[in-house]
Order: sequence, then structure tokens, then C-alpha cells
Amino acid sequence: MSRLGQIGGRLYRGEVSIDFVGRKRLWYSISGAILVVSVLALLILGLNFSVEFKGGAIFQFSAPTASVSQVQNAVEDGGVSGAVVQQLSGAQKGWQVQTKALTGDQTTTLEGSISSKLGVNPNDITTTTVGASWGSQISSKALQALIAFLIVIVIYLSIAFEWKMAIAAFVALIHDIVITIGVYALAGFQVSPASVIGLLTILGYSLYDTVVVFDKVRENTAGLLGGVRSTYSQAANLALNQTLVRSINTSIIALLPVTAILVVATALLGANNELEELALVLFIGMLSGTYSSIFIATPVLCDLKEREPQYQALAKRVSVRASGGRAAKRAAAKTPAGGPAGAVPSGPEDEADDAGYEDDAAPAADELTTTASRVTAARTTPGTVRPGPRQQPRRTGSSARHRPTGKKKRR
Repeated sequence: MSRLGQIGGRLYRGEVSIDFVGRKRLWYSISGAILVVSVLALLILGLNFSVEFKGGAIFQFSAPTASVSQVQNAVEDGGVSGAVVQQLSGAQKGWQVQTKALTGDQTTTLEGSISSKLGVNPNDITTTTVGASWGSQISSKALQALIAFLIVIVIYLSIAFEWKMAIAAFVALIHDIVITIGVYALAGFQVSPASVIGLLTILGYSLYDTVVVFDKVRENTAGLLGGVRSTYSQAANLALNQTLVRSINTSIIALLPVTAILVVATALLGANNELEELALVLFIGMLSGTYSSIFIATPVLCDLKEREPQYQALAKRVSVRASGGRAAKRAAAKTPAGGPAGAVPSGPEDEADDAGYEDDAAPAADELTTTASRVTAARTTPGTVRPGPRQQPRRTGSSARHRPTGKKKRR
């Protein structure tokens, strides 16, 4: 743990940095592939809705000595086809039969077939019937709750931060929803009201992690346009590194109890129980939410912000400054070991200025050389008058007569 704390401290101070934003195309490609698979699974396979959504009947009974084929034959002999037969784990080794919506007579016939074929007491058969109209109401209410949740989140983030952060968070949430639904369709997990509750829960968890990162991004980018130290993407990437350890720790701590609930519910209560369905969607959603808050939300935000003219100009200034520093390092590397002491390498801009200075100074140097040669020739040629020092003109007038000689007059 101490080593992890040291790594977190180095990430926070910027001594070690992972370029999340710079590799955004890689993350987009990975997410795009997962989203394509999820959408195809949803369109081709569809979702396995529970009885609460599509309506039907559920028969639960205990038959420890029966097999899956025997239970299926008993259900078919009762006049019901296409039923889903599942064995429930537990002390009594019970069975669950899920059928389509049945009439009263069909329900009585099926109970009689199960009782006679499997040797089950009719009073020990628990029957739950759900109407299709009630299931459709549940579906519409769940969809309305999801839409209302997304609208409220966008409004809140637009007020608390800015609308571009709200869009980035919205994209991350849609990313989590599609991936979670796609996993359910691909694996054939049953979708129940508990799954919908879990989905809304993990959206809140994903949003919490994203807001933590965005708050640090806002702190790092405050007053960024006044200098040339870093671009918006670089400041946002630093914020991601500073909150990375916190995000990982939060995710691990949250996943541990969810994993425990999932394992216990599956082992003790069997498949398709409400506790398992709730824990399953929480487990998938938390993993997807942690991924999206790091690899999707902040890169999308940087793409939106870098399109603003002021941040484009800032990126150019930072690039020019960085190129000057690189040129200085190259010049210093090319300077010989015995070069002049105190020589300072210059960048491209300095080299250009020096070049212009040499061009302007070259004619003056030639002129001085020519003048000096003329003077020398005049002094060495016979018959020429060698110019002497310049004579000062004599002063006349009262100023010359009254010029002090430095001697005092005797009285």
C-alpha cells in the first residue's frame, strides 16, 4: 500500500505521467469495437426480459430426484411449449418453470401434469402470474426514469461546470448503458426490475467518478490561457493522472462487496434471483463506468475544448515554445567540448535574428576595412600629406583675454 501511495504521489506531482488523452484514438477504437459488438448482440439476439416485463407465469416446486429432461417433458405434457426450465440451487434442490401468459385452465392443467409426472404435492407448487399490461407499464416507467435521469444530469453539469463537460459526461453515460445492455444481450442474462434499478445505480456511480475528474480538470485549467506552460489537453491529462489512484481505489472498494453478493447469491439462491440480477448489473456497470470516466469522458472533453480558437492559439504558442527548447538542446549537443566558455545555444528564432544581424553588419565591416586601408596607403605614399591630429580653433574675444591662467596677480 505504501508503494501504491508513492506512485499516487508521483502521479499527482507530475513526476510520472500516463498519456491518456494523447492515446485517445486507441481508447476510441477499443470502445467502438465493444459498442459495435453490443449493438449487434442487441439487434440479433435481443434481451431476455423477465416475466415482470413481458408477462407470464412462474412455477416453483421441489423435486430433488427429477432431471431437466423429466421436468421439460412434464411441462410439455401439460400443454405448454417454449417454457424455460431452471434448477434452483439450495437445500431442497428446487425447480423453476417460466412460461408465457396462461389462462386459468392452462395453469391448472400444468400444475396437474407437474404433480403427476414428478410426484409433487399440488399444494407445494408456488405459482406467480404477471399480466402483460403490468409488464409494459414497468418497461415504460423504467424508460421514463432513465430519460429523466439523463436530462437532470445534463442540466446539473451545465450549471455546475459548463455545457461541454455535460456533453462529455453524457457521452460516457450512453457508453456505459450500451455496453451494459450489450453484455446482457450477448450473455443472455435475464433483465428484471432489479436490473433496471442496478442500471440507474451504476449510472450514478459512473457520473460521480467523472465529476471528480472534471473538478480536477477545471482546477488545472484555471488561468491556463494567460501562459504558455501547457495546452488544455496536457492540463486535463495531468488531472487524470492526479485522480487515477483515487479512481482505482474507489472502484476496487466498491467492487469487492458487489462481487461477494454476486457469488453468494449465485451459489446459495441459484440463477435468476433478484439479488443476483442486482449484483450482476452493478458489477458490469462499475467496470464500464470506471473505464469511461478515465478513457472516454476526459478525451471527449479535450476534443471539444481544443476546437475553441483561444485554446488553438494556446496550443500554437506552447508548440513554438517547445520547439525552441528542443532546438536549444540540439544546439547544445552539437557544441564541441572545447567551445567558448559561456556560449549559450539559441533556438530557431534566435538563429534567425542572428542571421539577420550578420547580414546587416557585413557591409559596415567591409566599409571599415576599406577606410583603414586607404589611410594606411596615404601615410606610406611619398608626396602626400599625412593628416595630423585635429586642431582645436583658437578662441578670440573677451573670453580669450580674460581666460584664467591659474596664476594669481600680485598686488
